[in-house]
Amino acid sequence: MAACPAGVPATAPGMPPVRDSGPGVDGEERLARAALTRLVEPGDEAVGRWLRRLGPVALWRALTGEAPPPRGASPQRLAGCALRAAGLDPAADLDLIAARGGRFVCPGDMEWPGQLDDLGDARPVGLWVRGPASLRMWALRSVAVVGARACSDYGAHVAATMGAGLTERGWVVVSGAAQGVDGAAHRGALAAGGATVAVLASGVDTPYPRGHAELIERIAEQGLVLAELPPGAHPTRGRFVLRNRVIAALTRGTVVIEAEYRSGSLVTARRAQQLGRSTMGVPGPVTSGLSAGVHELLRGEAVLVTDPDEVVELIGGIGDLAPVREGPLVERDLLHPVTARVLEALSAQGGNDGREVARDSGTSCEEAVSRLYELLALGFVERHGDRWQLAPPARRSDGTRRGDPPNRGNRVKGLRR
Repeated sequence: MAACPAGVPATAPGMPPVRDSGPGVDGEERLARAALTRLVEPGDEAVGRWLRRLGPVALWRALTGEAPPPRGASPQRLAGCALRAAGLDPAADLDLIAARGGRFVCPGDMEWPGQLDDLGDARPVGLWVRGPASLRMWALRSVAVVGARACSDYGAHVAATMGAGLTERGWVVVSGAAQGVDGAAHRGALAAGGATVAVLASGVDTPYPRGHAELIERIAEQGLVLAELPPGAHPTRGRFVLRNRVIAALTRGTVVIEAEYRSGSLVTARRAQQLGRSTMGVPGPVTSGLSAGVHELLRGEAVLVTDPDEVVELIGGIGDLAPVREGPLVERDLLHPVTARVLEALSAQGGNDGREVARDSGTSCEEAVSRLYELLALGFVERHGDRWQLAPPARRSDGTRRGDPPNRGNRVKGLRR
């Protein structure tokens, strides 16, 4: 049976001296949790239950044969743990992450983000972190931006714009550092000089995809890179899916930009919904399969968003409102309702006399004439003898569109008075 390394009480044979790795949990628990990140897979709820009942040190001993096995542990699981435990050295892992300028953050540490506790028994055993910022503080005001790896130019543009816009508004952009939308969101945040967090499905010293090694290194310098897996660990398909629950729980909301029906970003969004977080989607062309998953999400609980202001309105505090969306202002919109009716009563050709205008606008003759003189002053109509007619379109070189009445600027200014 393999001897228990580093994470067991000091009386155990072969145990190296326990070192305190920082404030929060003690050194013995930190070593045990670091060892468990190599021993078990992320998000294993059975392990989470055992951890809650036994604590990390006792669970390590139970899974490696130094103590009776936890209730419900199968012989196959125990055999697998024994194989993984052979030669395992959590102290070396802690030294390695420290040498890379990182740390191992555990539940109970000051830096631990409390919102991860919403995952219950699927909560991470601990997080390996690189970067100078406080994970707990950054997570308080963070939003996930996720989407298709094989995104379109439209998706990449929207993701980069979203990433930059959110950071400019004081929000931390969290994503998975994958190809496509993830990478574009990170790059947008970095280009704006903002804060971004990459949650990896590998070790924090094992960049994946390889093509994003430089990007991930930049994030580690300017933001934060974190992972559940220990240094040197490689990603698998299942680990990508499990990584998404951390992104969903860590942030205030999740924005999906381009996703097919079978997409990991939809897993993130649905987990966010289960956790009570805001879930948002950016629509795309109805002819694009890349937007089909997003549109399906929008038919359910997700909210349609098109820019950073609308995202912030959903996840921000009181007063963080998106600007009111309005069409272009037309000068006729500023007219008094009666004046507008009088203007509409004028025929396009030949003009009308005052009585005709009064009849067609539903006003008295005196009221109609008063409104016609108002329209004359504003440049909407002309008078020719007893008849009134619409002013002809102006041809001007100052940017006024064809068909606008003359003296456009003065009219608007006067109407607003």
